[in-house]
Amino acid sequence: MRTVCVYCGSNAGSKPIYAQRATALGTQLARQGLGLVYGGGNVGLMGIVADAVLAGGGEVTGVIPEQLVGWEVAHRGLTRLEVVANMHERKARMFDLSDGFVALPGGFGTLDEMFEMLTWRQLGIGDKPCAFLDVDGFYAPLVAMMDRMVAERFVHAEQRRDLWHGDDIEAMLAWMQAYVPVKADKWLDEKRRKALR
Repeated sequence: MRTVCVYCGSNAGSKPIYAQRATALGTQLARQGLGLVYGGGNVGLMGIVADAVLAGGGEVTGVIPEQLVGWEVAHRGLTRLEVVANMHERKARMFDLSDGFVALPGGFGTLDEMFEMLTWRQLGIGDKPCAFLDVDGFYAPLVAMMDRMVAERFVHAEQRRDLWHGDDIEAMLAWMQAYVPVKADKWLDEKRRKALR
């Protein structure tokens, strides 16, 4: 693993601990020689994690749509800033540049980006590790919802277990470095799958 994509809020959130953990993640990425790929913004947790990697001597690649550059939220101090036409191109490019994906706290965009990566992995489009780095229990309700998806037979239990969730940055990065993707069929009911053919 050489690069880690971090999805996170373009706002800093309501508690100082969100910014503190974003800084800690960026610092640890730089310390381990892992490059950061992220959305290219200079605001919120996005800007904080990027600045922490840069302060630690690490490399940061931002990928930002033209619209957001026009809103003057592009980070101009990155190792590299790539400007793309739209959000769809942004997600595809970030996937190509990254060896793994981490979600810090964020809003709709953070969940959209991370769940697209989980869906791609589920469909066999990608096989890169995905992790939710929790801060102060932020993701606990979401993880409970994913467990319910398993209980209600919408998600394979192995695919749920193939997702890291916790608050220990070093443990998360160690898991990502050693990651081996599970081989679980998306379909829970073989008879039903065959009937759809």
